[in-house]
Amino acid sequence: MIVLIIGGSASGKSEFAESICTVAGGQVAYVATMQPFGKDAQYRIARHLKLREGKGFLTVEQYTDIAKLRDHLGDRAQTLLIECMSNLCANEMFSPEGIGANAGEWIAAGVDKLSGYYRNIVIVTNEVFSDGVQYDSETMRYLEQLGKLNQLLAKRADGVVEVFYGIPLILKDKSGWLQQMLAKD
Repeated sequence: MIVLIIGGSASGKSEFAESICTVAGGQVAYVATMQPFGKDAQYRIARHLKLREGKGFLTVEQYTDIAKLRDHLGDRAQTLLIECMSNLCANEMFSPEGIGANAGEWIAAGVDKLSGYYRNIVIVTNEVFSDGVQYDSETMRYLEQLGKLNQLLAKRADGVVEVFYGIPLILKDKSGWLQQMLAKD
């Protein structure tokens, strides 16, 4: 099952994604995509490590080429929590190791490959374009790729949830599993 969690900054999407993973069962691998560049990134990484503390998550770093995660992780997990597509997309577009301009399609194809190996994949991503701001051309290309990636993942997903102020809103739930999980809360 693939579940896409989308929301704005500090919306509670990470906490919700973690709660889904703990209910899903089996070993959960937290797939960290943020490269630890600068104090802000290091603060955010430390914050997310603290959120996962004591939950039994296996942390694996994968900054580009998400399909290669299988090579590093093998069968050590049944559920993946990929955090977050905005970082992975930026890494693919702007890192020397990345694919470049077609990051959205590349990442979605990688998730497809992983879905053949892992029982559950929970993906966290950011909502884009709602601020109405016109950015420089390079940032706009990035936002367009992230928007395209979000659309591709939403089409492939069994479930899509948008989180507002810590409140999850189910947008797609093919199996009814998300609705059942929320009913338990």
